[in-house]
Formats: sequence, structure tokens, C-alpha cells
Amino acid sequence: MTISRRSAVLLLLVLGGVALLTAIPTWLTTAGSTVLEPLVVVQVAGTKAAPGVGAGALVVAAAALALGIIGRIGRYVVLLVAALAGAVVAFSALGVVRDPTPVATREAADATGVTELTEGVHVAFWPYATTVVGALVVVLAILVAVRSGAWRTSTRHERVAAGAPASPDGAAATAPEAPAATEHPVADDGSGFVDEHAAWDSLTRGEDPTDDGASGR
Repeated sequence: MTISRRSAVLLLLVLGGVALLTAIPTWLTTAGSTVLEPLVVVQVAGTKAAPGVGAGALVVAAAALALGIIGRIGRYVVLLVAALAGAVVAFSALGVVRDPTPVATREAADATGVTELTEGVHVAFWPYATTVVGALVVVLAILVAVRSGAWRTSTRHERVAAGAPASPDGAAATAPEAPAATEHPVADDGSGFVDEHAAWDSLTRGEDPTDDGASGR
């Protein structure tokens, strides 16, 4: 099954947008305390927990737009960039899922000035979804690279030979050769009448059309 260019562009745009959207909500929730407040709720959004997700999502979207206009060789470069960006998205989110405590502790310290948490760290659904979206970007980029061989490459920028009109099949048409000039003897039937066309040709050659030698008699 071949994936069309339009479908590939749309899918990459959608996945890049979804990855960016999943980084906006709260990923981590925990609590700390201060001297004045014994309980301070700390919430960490995905953009702070994993900055690489937002950057990777924007790169995926940019690669999708480039894929719609780039040529055959550049296509594989763009798809490689998209796959790497998808990997950044997936591993950034996966790192938070595996060990959320350092990120939560850092954010709690910024909010309370204390590096000790009074509660455990709750991980929301969003980083899991982001990990899946990043993995899908990688898979899609690989599939498009494998199945995009049938995409048509535009040839409208190919130049035709200067001055030669293009034929319907795209080849430069060969200009017809001009017929070789032939000499027309002056026609004289003996009555003194000279053919005007033959006379003009004689004048062009610098000959006297009324001269017997020029008329070929």
C-alpha cells in the first residue's frame, strides 16, 4: 500500500499538533510545605516537565510542511528529521514517566523553597499519551520513506532547449530545416516577356534579368 504525499503531510501535521497539545496539561502533581503553609500543592505541566516534547513537536510540524514541497532526495532527509524529532518527543515523555521525582522536586523547590516533598508524585495520563504519539511519528516517517517511491516528481522546472518549442511528449521539437534556395532561371519565351519572380531572383544575385546570359539562354 502506497502512502500519498498528501496523507503523509496531514498525518505528520496531526501528530505534531497532538504531541504539542498533550504537553500543555498537568503531568505531575505533588505537594510541599513552607513555614507559613504546611501544604502547598505543586502541579507540573508537560512543557516544564519535558521541554523536549514541545521542541520536537514543532520540528515534526515543520517537517510535514517541508515534505509537501520538497523533491525526491530531500524527502528522505526531511523524513529522517521527522523520525528523530518523534524520538525526542517519545523519550522526553518516557523519561518523566520512568522517574518523575527529580522533576517534581525541582518544581516544588521553585514553589516553596524546600526540596523535600510531603507527598508522593502522581503521574497523569498525558505523558503516556505523548510517548505513544512520538513513537507513532517515528513509525510513520519510516513507512513513508519505504512506500513513497511512487510519488511523482515535478518536471515543470526542467528547461527545454533554448528557442525550441516543447512537443506534447515533453521533448524539444526540432525546428524544420529551411528548404535550400534554388536558382530560378529567367523565363523568356522569345517575346521579350520576363517572368517577374525569376527577374527578382536575378536582381538579388546582382544580374541583369534582361541579359541573355543571366536568363540562361
